[in-house]
Amino acid sequence: ALQFLRVTKQYLPHVARLCLISTFLEDGIRMWFQWSEQRDYIDTTWNCGYLLASSFVFLNLLGQLTGCVLVLSRNFVQYACFGLFGIIALQTIAYSILWDLKFLMRNLALGGGLLLLLAESRSEGKSMFAGVPTMRESSPKQYMQLGGRVLLVLMFMTLLHFDASFFSIVQNIVGTALMILVAIGFKTKLAALTLVVWLFAINVYFNAFWTIPVYKPMHDFLKYDFFQTMSVIGGLLLVVALGPGGVSMDEKKKEW
Repeated sequence: ALQFLRVTKQYLPHVARLCLISTFLEDGIRMWFQWSEQRDYIDTTWNCGYLLASSFVFLNLLGQLTGCVLVLSRNFVQYACFGLFGIIALQTIAYSILWDLKFLMRNLALGGGLLLLLAESRSEGKSMFAGVPTMRESSPKQYMQLGGRVLLVLMFMTLLHFDASFFSIVQNIVGTALMILVAIGFKTKLAALTLVVWLFAINVYFNAFWTIPVYKPMHDFLKYDFFQTMSVIGGLLLVVALGPGGVSMDEKKKEW
């Protein structure tokens, strides 16, 4: 992991941010191209009328694309993160995700990635005052990193397969061990990097939306899943780039 970090140190945060916002970028573009379908779905589900349904779709489109542009250009990143948090909350209610455990856990994992992005933007702000002595790393940032790591792990809980095949059992044991390591912050960078490789392989294999014709509903479902998973990969890459933060076993080991 250390060798990988040395080689990719300059590029990793940029790749991580691009992956992290990919689901918002894809969803914002989808709102543009499927404007009428999305509006009709909201109108039918909530019976809220043409105007409110159109406003919801417009807010989603504008909020997500603006947030993505701000994150990638490194401007007002904290405001962009709060805006994207708001979009996640809005979608969770509007699409009744609250009652679907798998989608809820994935949305929470997405929130974890944004927390890590928020922590990264705070550390960048601090580095502007590098010459000023500080007692310790700021607590809010440490707890954001802890919260981000724990929420990211929820993504993997949706990938566990409860059947008796040898492959599933091995996958569950290895996956659970890596999840625990990332959550408690032990050998964090290596565990997070291993999860990135594992999750990417699973994503390309199971969510290959490009193999399904565009007119089939399954194309959209797999595409949504693919980009959500890429966002969680982005969050894990931020963990690799930034480290686990102050509230972690790795940090405590340094003190011992």
